[in-house]
Amino acid sequence: MKGALIVLGELAGREAAARLLDGKLEDVLLAPDENAPPAPGAIYRAVAERPLKGQGGMMMSLPDGQTALFRGATGLKPGTTMLVQVTSYAEPHKAVPVTDRLIFKGRSVIVTPGAKGMNVSRQIRDDDLRETLLEALHRSRAPEAGHGVILRTGAVGLDPDDIAEEADSLLDLADAVLADLEGGPELLVDAPGPHDLAWREWPHGDETVQGFEEHGVLDALALLDQEEIALGQGSMFIEPTRALVAVDVNTGGDFSPAAGLKVNLAVAKALPRALRLRGLGGQITLDLAPMPKKDRKQFELSLRSAFKADLIETSLVGWTPLGHYELQRKRERLPIPKGLAQ
Repeated sequence: MKGALIVLGELAGREAAARLLDGKLEDVLLAPDENAPPAPGAIYRAVAERPLKGQGGMMMSLPDGQTALFRGATGLKPGTTMLVQVTSYAEPHKAVPVTDRLIFKGRSVIVTPGAKGMNVSRQIRDDDLRETLLEALHRSRAPEAGHGVILRTGAVGLDPDDIAEEADSLLDLADAVLADLEGGPELLVDAPGPHDLAWREWPHGDETVQGFEEHGVLDALALLDQEEIALGQGSMFIEPTRALVAVDVNTGGDFSPAAGLKVNLAVAKALPRALRLRGLGGQITLDLAPMPKKDRKQFELSLRSAFKADLIETSLVGWTPLGHYELQRKRERLPIPKGLAQ
């Protein structure tokens, strides 16, 4: 099948969404189970509990006995009530990372309390289009709201009235949350689920359907259980451990002088999708195939280009003394469990 398709449904009783591009699985979103830590985007009213001496952080109380870590807590006193937002999934047995810089994100608009002005995403470079989008925003109460408002690339092609309506809705939500400072720890805004995220983050021109089995999503998910990913004659193995995600690269049956560079470039191209589909983040270490040091620059450029198009923030850290390459990827998702498609 040609073109893009968004498939909505459930997996193992959990809400899920998948995006296919020309029949190939490009992304999958899965709701966390009931025992998972708070999801990124959730907004809480939290209470400062105790400072972390020498680290500039503060442990915060969340509902149901959960704890959060707020960094940059200089001057914050225990007992203070404040609004925080989860930035990423917590690592096992660690506090939930939070920030006091709240954002309210929609399909076409982002509202940023504490900031000022109306801006357009830098990815929208056409001056006429930028002006048209700003005119749509002026139909809302954004100009006098007192919050920062950013027009996303998702605003392109939408009806101006729809953009203004979403801006007003998010501004109303921001005002309501900011005014809700009285009381103990409480969840004020839940994190978006897979169906909402698919609507918000994936291209709005994609056709949306139901049925994972009918559209081949289950077969594609079953392949994620395999650690080995074929890359021509070579391959890479993705193996999550407690401390990091290890990626081992092999040239396979290719014994040509440029075999190492070829498979490493293939890894650079395939890695963002492979990590995205498996929900993997944190520290990632690449044990690449042997290649001359003069080829490292070409590999880095290819890797940077591949991750530039990825939705999840990833820092390309660089080379280790042993010749491994390291990345740090934001934990916006939880790992996809094996056997999900069975």
